[in-house]
Amino acid sequence: MKRTPADTERSARKITRRGLLLGGAQMAMAGVLVARMRFMQVDQADQYRMLADENRINIRLVPPVRGLIYDRKGVLLAGNEQNYSIVMVREDAGDPEDVLSRLEKIVWIDPADKARALEEMSRRSPFVPVTVADRVSWKDISEVAVNAPALPGVTPEMGLSRVYPLGKDFAHIVGYVGPVSDYDLSKIEDPDPVLQIPRFQIGKTGIESKHEDVLRGSAGTRRIEVNAVGRVMRELDREEGVAGANIQLTVNHALQNFAEARMAGESAAAVVMDPRNGDILAIASAPSFDPNKFVRGISSKDYNALLEDPFRPLANKTAQGTYPPGSTFKMVTALAALEAGEIELDETITCRGFVELHNRRFHCWRRGGHGRLDLIGSLRESCDVFYYELAQRVGIEGMAAMARKLGLGTRPELPLSGVAEGLIPSREWKRQVRGADWVVGDSINAAIGQGFVLTSPLQLAIMSARIATGQAIEPRLVRAIDGVEQPILGAEAIDINPDHLAVVREGMYQVVNATRGTAGGSRVIAENLRMAGKTGTSQVRNITAAERAAGVTRNEDLPWERRDHALFVSYAPHDAPEVAVSVVVEHGGGGSTAAAPIARDILLAALYDDIPPLEAYPTSQRGTIRSRFEAMDLREPLAPSQGRSRA
Repeated sequence: MKRTPADTERSARKITRRGLLLGGAQMAMAGVLVARMRFMQVDQADQYRMLADENRINIRLVPPVRGLIYDRKGVLLAGNEQNYSIVMVREDAGDPEDVLSRLEKIVWIDPADKARALEEMSRRSPFVPVTVADRVSWKDISEVAVNAPALPGVTPEMGLSRVYPLGKDFAHIVGYVGPVSDYDLSKIEDPDPVLQIPRFQIGKTGIESKHEDVLRGSAGTRRIEVNAVGRVMRELDREEGVAGANIQLTVNHALQNFAEARMAGESAAAVVMDPRNGDILAIASAPSFDPNKFVRGISSKDYNALLEDPFRPLANKTAQGTYPPGSTFKMVTALAALEAGEIELDETITCRGFVELHNRRFHCWRRGGHGRLDLIGSLRESCDVFYYELAQRVGIEGMAAMARKLGLGTRPELPLSGVAEGLIPSREWKRQVRGADWVVGDSINAAIGQGFVLTSPLQLAIMSARIATGQAIEPRLVRAIDGVEQPILGAEAIDINPDHLAVVREGMYQVVNATRGTAGGSRVIAENLRMAGKTGTSQVRNITAAERAAGVTRNEDLPWERRDHALFVSYAPHDAPEVAVSVVVEHGGGGSTAAAPIARDILLAALYDDIPPLEAYPTSQRGTIRSRFEAMDLREPLAPSQGRSRA
């Protein structure tokens, strides 16, 4: 049907209205979009720029340079060396196993390292680099770089790793570092983020562990640009971290080496201490081990050899080992009796070779006895019966109090692993631990350093230093941290009558220098370096009545592990002490024959700051001494000295 002009006009008016409505709606929507875009691009520009940068730029930690450790003369004990390694990024490699197989044709890779790397890559994000081979040579790094096109995802890197230039000499003191483990992290309440860096090294034992926070330093940062999947595109900037603090120890590297070499072939420990300020000059445990093997990853063969060695090279015998002190404890008993007024200075006691108590005999080491002796003579000849009598007068509580006053039975505050407290028993201790009452026989055994009494070589050195100077000196192993001197502790006078200390010192002087002294064979003839000391022999087995009747089996006729421990404590010069020394030789036999000669050599090396001259020894011994020194495996001679050092 043909439309009329009126219909056409009405239709046109309707279209115009619809167009206006539609156009208006479009314009309104466009206005909203423009306003929203302006709000996002102008008003919220900073916020979205920050979000975009966070997606584009990552911040990664840069490991700090670990602090160095030096001896008292500035010789490096623990340092850092360049370490070349090969890392792989799983995302770039595509097929890690295939790439590793190609890499193995260029560089030798330990199968264990390969398995560890593959396992670590499976756990970590695909763009995180994982160390495949560590401590590789520059030649290996060069070959990897040349063959880079055939090794996608593989990158050579250079970093720092710990090194111990003096090897085994300081293994028990300085300790060693190793990669952070899950166990390490579990012990830290709020772990430093830097510990999450793959194969980051932290202290495991010794100074490295006890001063970890000081040595570690603070991590730096680097800003890197990454793409949408997190792959690193370039480094934008870097801020280096703060290096760890340097630590200077009180020990003398050459004296430490001398002590280690002097104890070669023995399972032994020696502690050298300056009794005037508590500085530990040497603290050697033999045999030792090479800590560098632990940093690099010790093999199962090497580790099992250390574990199976009966001489226990991994144990620090100086601080961790505890032993019955034997007759070196007699100074404690003597001072306890003097302080309690239980014996007069000129009083004598008769030794017939034994005392009998409740149908049990307690024997003296000399079967026929020593006859009548005063206190000085009892120390000189190490009469056991004399101290059996003192034990009954003083009792265990008096001996225990004196022992603690001299540094026994308390844990020294040193930054070493597993420092032992030792054991000074009491009535209450036996009741709680053994479920039994204390008896007089227990006091008698304790009076000569047997029974329940246990001490470490470190504690015996402290005891010697306190007796020598009359000061309650504490041991010090760290001399300075970043050049800041560490405090000297315990320089005040000890609470013991000086006259009583003088009597005990005279007894110790006669032990070494009198005709009937038990350590006369280890005397020093240099007039101004005369030594005072005390021998000790501690039993590790019970001697039966039948064996005593038939004759006690000599130590040399027994298996090594059943022989007595040998001990010796000393200081010199006797009239102005500069050095205190303690030595324990495990299953060494007699203190006078095994421990005293070692202690004398170490003591003289400390006083001369050099290999001891033959003139310091008795003429009859000089040939033996010369041969001994020539056979010793010394890293280097001690620094030449202009006479004796008093520094």
